[in-house]
Order: sequence, then structure tokens, then C-alpha cells
Amino acid sequence: MTSIRAPQQLGDALRAARKQLGLTQPQLALAAGVGVRFIVDLEAGKPTLRLENVLRVIDALGGELQLSGLPVADANRSTEGSSHGA
Repeated sequence: MTSIRAPQQLGDALRAARKQLGLTQPQLALAAGVGVRFIVDLEAGKPTLRLENVLRVIDALGGELQLSGLPVADANRSTEGSSHGA
């Protein structure tokens, strides 16, 4: 598993995975349903990319996003106690 702590690290890891699979940037863009420019920006480590599209690229490469070190979410807990803007 690769530990990612910065956008550039994510870009480097995804570029390496793409190349290992023998895909070009246009091929990956087509498989993920995003534009080639998005792939270029992602691999360059641009920090302001849309998370939904990043997840599409990860999925198209056969990967998945896992979080570690965070508290486990309680499935029975509701958002009732949340008071944003109130």
C-alpha cells in the first residue's frame, strides 16, 4: 500500500500505475470518463481537482481509496446533533 500525504505523491502514484498498465493519458481519460487535461493535472499534482473525478481515475486503474488512522464511523449515529449555520 502507498502512503499519500500530498497531491504530488498521488499524481506520481497514479502515473506509475497508468504506465504499469500500459495506458496512455488519453486511454485512461476515456476509461475514467474524464478529460485528458484532468489526467495531466492530476499527474502533475494539482491540488484543486474534483474528488469525484479523482475517484473515477483510481477506479479505472483498478485501485480503491482506503483511509487509515481515522476514527471508525458509527453507522447508528445520525447527523441530528450537527448544527451548521444554526
